[in-house]
Amino acid sequence: MSERRQLINVAYRLLGSLADAEDAVQETYARWYAMTPRQREAIDSPGAWLTKVASRICLNVLGSARARRERYVGEWIPEPLPEPREWISGQAGDPADRVTLDESVNMAFLVVLESMTPAERVTFILHDVFRYPFAEVAEIVGRTPGACRQLATSARRRIRAARTEAPPAARHAEIVRNFKAAWEAKDIDALIGLLDPEATSVADGGGLVIAFLEPIHGGERIAHASVEIAHAAAHLTLLERTVNGQPGLIAQHDGVTVTVYAFDIAAEKIKHIWAVRNPEKLRPWTATTR
Repeated sequence: MSERRQLINVAYRLLGSLADAEDAVQETYARWYAMTPRQREAIDSPGAWLTKVASRICLNVLGSARARRERYVGEWIPEPLPEPREWISGQAGDPADRVTLDESVNMAFLVVLESMTPAERVTFILHDVFRYPFAEVAEIVGRTPGACRQLATSARRRIRAARTEAPPAARHAEIVRNFKAAWEAKDIDALIGLLDPEATSVADGGGLVIAFLEPIHGGERIAHASVEIAHAAAHLTLLERTVNGQPGLIAQHDGVTVTVYAFDIAAEKIKHIWAVRNPEKLRPWTATTR
């Protein structure tokens, strides 16, 4: 069970969903305990065995997820994560078992991972993030080590093409704070000044709550849409929170988190906003403190 934290970390990056990651890890342990004690004792490295099995399960999940997401209502955004210290023990589980937050789980990074093929994603995460050798990755994805090198190269190309020069964390937080203040003040001009002219805002309601079904393109359009939301949802409270390791916002109604906002910022401007409203993806946030 000491391997659980590592498995959750791998599975979340592979799937972009904490719920799916937990299911994959649970299935991995079910297979482990389905073996006889003698079979388990014959495994030289239980950690390596568990990681290999979990990765294969995730690879299969990624294949079926593509079909599910074609039927998904609106845009699909990876499941956002709060800071581990913001989880309440018992409801959300031991934070030590949860995802270690670093650059490889920020929302912009996860969105790029969604554009990769399942084999690309598994190869890139296992090799480039967790430093597994290509020979071991090849056994998991069913390719040759040479083919895995090519997959990793293709994945890196996607990452480089999407990467922006992020501001220091303090500046990122300041821009998000200014966005919050302008939003609460319904100040369209201030919002436009904070947004990149080519900015994009994407919402994920999963067909379960009201959300824009299509992305909003353009800083001015996003500013006007934000003010419309502020007028229509005057009962909501905006709070600054860490979202996938970066400064973000949450909207609460009567103390319950109903939306989580993640931001991608470059050149002092907000380039992307991801608004997760699907309540099934906000499960870790329902246990956070106000």
